[in-house]
This record gives sequence, C-alpha cells and structure tokens, in this order.
Amino acid sequence: MTGLTGARRVVIKIGSALLVDRTTGTLRADWLQSLADDVAMLRGRGQDVVLVSSGSIALGRGVLGLGLGVLSLEQSQAAAATGQIALAAAYTQALGSHGIKVGQVLVTLEDSADRRRYLNSRATLETLLGFGVVPIVNENDTVATDEIRYGDNDRLAAQVAVTVGADRLVLLSDVDGLYTANPSIDPSATRLDQVVQITPEIEAMAGDAGSGLSKGGMKTKVMAAKTATAAGCAMAITHGFRRNPIQGLEDGAAATWFVAKGDPATARKGWIGSMKPKGRLVLDAGAVRAMRAGKSLLPAGVARVEGIFGRGDPVEIAGPGDEVLAQGLTRYTSDEALLIAGHRSDEIEALLGYPGRAALVHRDDLAMLAHVE
Repeated sequence: MTGLTGARRVVIKIGSALLVDRTTGTLRADWLQSLADDVAMLRGRGQDVVLVSSGSIALGRGVLGLGLGVLSLEQSQAAAATGQIALAAAYTQALGSHGIKVGQVLVTLEDSADRRRYLNSRATLETLLGFGVVPIVNENDTVATDEIRYGDNDRLAAQVAVTVGADRLVLLSDVDGLYTANPSIDPSATRLDQVVQITPEIEAMAGDAGSGLSKGGMKTKVMAAKTATAAGCAMAITHGFRRNPIQGLEDGAAATWFVAKGDPATARKGWIGSMKPKGRLVLDAGAVRAMRAGKSLLPAGVARVEGIFGRGDPVEIAGPGDEVLAQGLTRYTSDEALLIAGHRSDEIEALLGYPGRAALVHRDDLAMLAHVE
C-alpha cells in the first residue's frame, strides 16, 4: 500500500537544502510554515507525525558566518550547537501557530545500535506521541564523530520509522524520485513511479551526488528504503521545494513509492521472534492467559527467571510446564527480574530502589510463536 491516506503514523524527513537558503544561510520561513500546515492537516485526521530534520549545521553556518566551504569536525559541532537552538525555535513557532507542541530528540547511531538505548529512544518517542507532541529528530551533531554517526538523515529517518512503527516514510528532497539514470546527464532517464522490490538493478540506478548543503545522495535514499520497507513501512521520495509538499504528494505530485513488505507490527514481531534468546521467563497460568489475550507481561506473573540477560535482550517466555510460548524483549536485566518476579508492579520501586516500568515485557515487544497463538 502506498499514499498517505489511511496511514496511522507518518515520518517525514526534511533535507537541509529545503530549510536553509544556501546563499544567505537563513531559514526559509515561508516554506517551513507551509510544511507546518501540512503537518496540521495530517494531525487533524488523527495521524501521528514525526519529523526528522536536517538543518542545524546549515543554520549554524549562517549564525557563525562560516560560508559553504568544508568544515572541520569542531566547526561542524559548533555550527550544530548554535543551529539546533534556531531550528527548534523555528519549528516551535511554525507548528505552534496550529496549537501543536514539539519536542526535540537528538540521537546518534549508537542509540539504535545499542538495544538499551534503542528502547529508551522508542519509549521517549512513544510517550511524546501519546501526549500529542510532534517529535523533531536530528542527529546529535554536537557530539557525534564519524564512528558513532549515521552521516545522513535519510538512513536516520528510516531507523526512526522502524523505531516508532511508522507505516509511511516520506523523504522530502531536491529530487522528485528515483530515475533509471542521472537525469542531469542522461536525457533518456525516466522516473520510476513505484518500486516493488529493491533489486541489484534498482540499487545500481542510485548515485551519490547530493546538494551543496545536504550529505545524502540517491544511494542513501535507496538504503533507507531497504530498511523501511523490510519493517513494513512504505517510503516515498518526492521533491520538497514546493510549498505544502505533503499536500502536493497527496494531490499526485511526482514521486517514487517503495512498497512495504507486510505491515510494521507483523515485521517487528517477526524480527523479535527470529532473535537468539539470552534467557527464559517461566510464567504462571494466569500470566499465560493474560499474554494470550494480548496483555503485557507483568512481574507478578513470573514464576522463574533463567539465564543472564541485559535490558532489551530477547528472552524465551514459557508456561508452567516449560513449553515455550513466545519470545520478547525484556525491559529489565536478569538481576532485576529475579528481584521483582512474582511481585506487583507497584512494589518495583521498593524492591529495586528506583522507579521502573510496570511491564517486564511490553506487549509491543512480545512475539507469540505461531503454533501456540
């Protein structure tokens, strides 16, 4: 399925060149307001929206008078530090005109590579969305170095889409889709309206050229599409320079849609179920009934904890007779699980010495085995 109608959760990636005038280094405020109007339109029909926005370094260049030349790492981080403030203020003002609250979330590649940090990021984003906030996500360029960074917001946007279980990802860019060849040098190149499967031939069509302010080229966009579609999220590449680019996409503006494989929930459950377990939780009969009814696994229903595991690790979940029923990502370490097993959730703080999450395994992180559902 493609298009935005019917989507539950939409992630929109905004490139630097769309937000910042490359000659003056200043914000394109009118364009940003038109995007805010689009976000309000999506929110008005009940859709969650997450924005993955470049622009902090580009805005910081203007603030610090650094121009368009190559920046050193220290200069980039300084530009990001100043630009992040301006970027957050701009989004607050633009979306605030529609009564929409925003929250800034800064991440690095380590935050998704480390399962504990990944779960923390996911919980934060889910909580913000639950409060009706539009998260503005960007790479934390003030601290990121080459070995811990994404390097482009196309792949970051795809990871965010996977993290929040989005079913649509839109990359607003300075191109209107994937072409069979580089259209600037090959007049016979044609745009692909839809990509059902990302084959080696499709990957070969992607080039590396980006704009003067953007780090992402078509190659990174196709890589983002592989990540998103494998997680059940359809992805579009479309030209973002026009006003109201999301409304334009809905009205049939040129774009390339990459078709998702299944849906986000099914893809996530499959991923969880395919992981090698680090330990086991054995439940009582009441907890098994609750789990089969779609409830989260609470500590009170755990009769036994086996193995050594960390927070976010996969664990087997078994019934009273040791039959494996499911697999899930635990929200506690094995040491913590041993302390709280068999106890009510309101006792967790007294047992651990600090507040904890009510569920030991949340239902969103729990995959029932096919033969026992």
